[in-house]
Amino acid sequence: MIGKICPRGQDLAGLIRYLYGPGRHEEHTDPHIIAAYRDPHELEPGRRPGGGRDFRRLTGLLRWPHDALGSYGSARPVWHCAVRAAPGDRMLSDPEWAQIARDVMHRTGLSPRGEDDEAVRWIAVRHGPDHIHLVAMLARQDGGTVRTWNERYRVRDACLAAERRYGLRPTAPADRTADRCPSRAEREKAARNGRAEPPRVTLRRHVATCAAAAVSTEDFFTRLGQAGVQVRFRYSTQNPGQVTGYSVSLPGDTARTGGQVWFGGGKLAADLSWPRLSRRWAAPQQPVPDWTAGERQRLWEYAAQVADHAASQIRAWSVTSPDAAADAAWAAGDALRVTAAALGSRVLRQAADGFDRAARARYGRIPAPSPAGNRLRHAARIISAYACLTQDKTFAPLLLIIRLAALAEAVADLREAQQRTHQATAARRAAGQLRAVSHARPGPGGTAATPARDGPGLPETNAARQAADSFPDSPFTPGRTPPAGTYPPGSPPRRSPRRPPPARGPTR
Repeated sequence: MIGKICPRGQDLAGLIRYLYGPGRHEEHTDPHIIAAYRDPHELEPGRRPGGGRDFRRLTGLLRWPHDALGSYGSARPVWHCAVRAAPGDRMLSDPEWAQIARDVMHRTGLSPRGEDDEAVRWIAVRHGPDHIHLVAMLARQDGGTVRTWNERYRVRDACLAAERRYGLRPTAPADRTADRCPSRAEREKAARNGRAEPPRVTLRRHVATCAAAAVSTEDFFTRLGQAGVQVRFRYSTQNPGQVTGYSVSLPGDTARTGGQVWFGGGKLAADLSWPRLSRRWAAPQQPVPDWTAGERQRLWEYAAQVADHAASQIRAWSVTSPDAAADAAWAAGDALRVTAAALGSRVLRQAADGFDRAARARYGRIPAPSPAGNRLRHAARIISAYACLTQDKTFAPLLLIIRLAALAEAVADLREAQQRTHQATAARRAAGQLRAVSHARPGPGGTAATPARDGPGLPETNAARQAADSFPDSPFTPGRTPPAGTYPPGSPPRRSPRRPPPARGPTR
């Protein structure tokens, strides 16, 4: 069962007319009130002489507390929530839906039980077999203040309780690890401006990548500037030199008034707020070693060993102590994001974006440091420092990608042990994308190898395209002839291409 709170509005009469109307596709059948702040039968709209509904009395009763406030009333006082059962669930009766509606109003605090004459005025309309609509005016009858703090989570709790009470299909509880989704206006604006994605998504990726690669706050802001991100600081009123917050923006992203559009770190993701970012560098950081040219070629092998060790630690902790693996899972997101940025891979970036949810701790908390997590973060900083100096960008990091896929699968097992379905699903999806990249590796002669049959890979027809998308800067990109000496050890010798047959002349 899913509950969705719609944006607040001000046209109560229009909303009620829609709920009692035929719907956009004639899907509204037998609309009627099943629950309300008072007897639903007394509130049911009457019929006009022509057969239509008269909503004036119902609208006036619902609006009365808000109209009594005059200028102190809210500009958008109409609260609207839709609750829908899952496909395949049994059809609930009107009394069962009425109990769900009262539970939603109680848990949100809009109309607690026993306060029908003091709380807000509301109705629940059912015009379909599998869902109801709750409509309320955000004005209490006793003149008190209406509080809607965490209303979406309270509606989610009511849906979970209804699933258990009536034996409906269970769904995952809200874990507060999802990214803040761009609004419809942001998506449409990005399309008008020719952007591939909304600025919020781009900024989240840049900030998370720079935070994973930085060793201090100064290094973090320097990397943001190098990435082309504009930064604005917020300073303490008591200590003018102390930074208490930051916001970021993309060049050219302006509002209608012409001003720059800024996003605070906490608006991008819970773990990107300034207090939580500062905790990353509160403890002394292990410096990046000064490697020689020969040692840099073993960069990917070293990072793969670190990822393999972290995966084994997470699998062990998922059985004995799931909470102890929180830091290693969080650091796995840093390693994957920095690897994607170093290789310039679109597919790896998508996997890192999806894995972010699986890596986060609940409620945006920062896990306690662990040896496995510290090693992963150290490997991420080394990749950020030296990846551009290595010669082979295809076969050398291939082992790391395979190890990162195993690491993502270990995190998925951890989240399943913690009964966090959304995070486990995100980790499984990221692991599948990483496996697809490794199975679609380019083969000798510039052609893509066929994905392995015993693992999750892409269809054969997409192998070449997947390899090209994964490593766009690689000398092994399909369609290009790799330079001499770039084949890895153990590859079959290069053969001269067969000459094409001579062109035939015109025939009758």
